[in-house]
Amino acid sequence: MKLSVVIPVYNEKNTIEKIVDLVLAVDGIDKELVIVDDGSTDGSIDILKKIGEKYPEIKIVIKGENRGKGHTLKVGFKETTGDYVIIQDADLEYDPQDYKKLLRALEEETVDVIYGSRFSGSYEKMSTLHYFGNKLLTLITNIFFGVMLTDMETCYKLIPGDFIRSIDIKSERFDFEPEITAKILKSGLKIKEVPISYEGRAFSEGKKITWKDGFNAVYTLIKFRFFN
Repeated sequence: MKLSVVIPVYNEKNTIEKIVDLVLAVDGIDKELVIVDDGSTDGSIDILKKIGEKYPEIKIVIKGENRGKGHTLKVGFKETTGDYVIIQDADLEYDPQDYKKLLRALEEETVDVIYGSRFSGSYEKMSTLHYFGNKLLTLITNIFFGVMLTDMETCYKLIPGDFIRSIDIKSERFDFEPEITAKILKSGLKIKEVPISYEGRAFSEGKKITWKDGFNAVYTLIKFRFFN
């Protein structure tokens, strides 16, 4: 089984090299890396070019303008060839070693998609706003779709490659998470959660999602549950 790791990048010059090294250090997994830059202006592109020279097997796509995480992932998914796809944020909030937990869960049970749950694992440095925002969005997801998830907004979603490449992603920003979750559940695919580790970062460290994205997520859940 080959795992495609898609890394969206926007102004991550301080962490992009480190996260690439951490992903490459995950042993025992046949994996490909696809990195897509979303119009960075902080020097990330220069670093990515150096990474491409050092690791020519990594696919690197440089977009001409900033369009948002959802659009960036849509571009990245088209470049993947793996049996399964996972998203890796370019910061250091998530530990790539947890890939093994997700893949192991896929082998142990008859399920289609694996979510890495921060709330059933260990999480640090998550602000009160983000904690309750995540909890609320997950609750709304559970009510709308009749499931019992604990962390809908998690970055770590292990999704069949053929499925993710066939989806027409409409969301251009952080509303990608509720959209893909809605489409997974409406398609009849089964989701299992496994605990993962998480260490959040503050806005001063480059975190980009805000409370406004929470309202967009609610709207997205309503739209893709009842109208799409």
